[in-house]
Amino acid sequence: MAGNVHELRPKAGGDSEKITINLGYVDLGHIDLLVQDGFYANRTDFIRTAIRNQVERHAEAARQSVARRSLDLGLRHFTRADLEAARDAGRPLEIRVLGLASIAADVTPELARAAIASLSVLGALQASAEVKAALADRMR
Repeated sequence: MAGNVHELRPKAGGDSEKITINLGYVDLGHIDLLVQDGFYANRTDFIRTAIRNQVERHAEAARQSVARRSLDLGLRHFTRADLEAARDAGRPLEIRVLGLASIAADVTPELARAAIASLSVLGALQASAEVKAALADRMR
């Protein structure tokens, strides 16, 4: 029977980041009204839709900024082998990501410092606490 069990929701830390916002009571009431009237499934659905609409509204400006800043867009994962290759070539990485940047769990703080010259992430960075601490002075 255990073989028939399927995960319905991804575990925390999947493809999203949790944030907290403060809203005025009137704004919150408007959201609840729209949810009750069936325009949105819940508060989260409303907030995600509002954010997507604003991002789309400014899409061209964002595209230009991504190009100007030479950002990698989306998910960018750095393995131990990637960082060892950069270190061994004597060409430390200048990492610029809009989205999610992740550094493999088997990367040591020493390797991260030797292989990463700078790190700028607009979105989220997944790395061990030790690697984040080792790169703190290189984060922009």
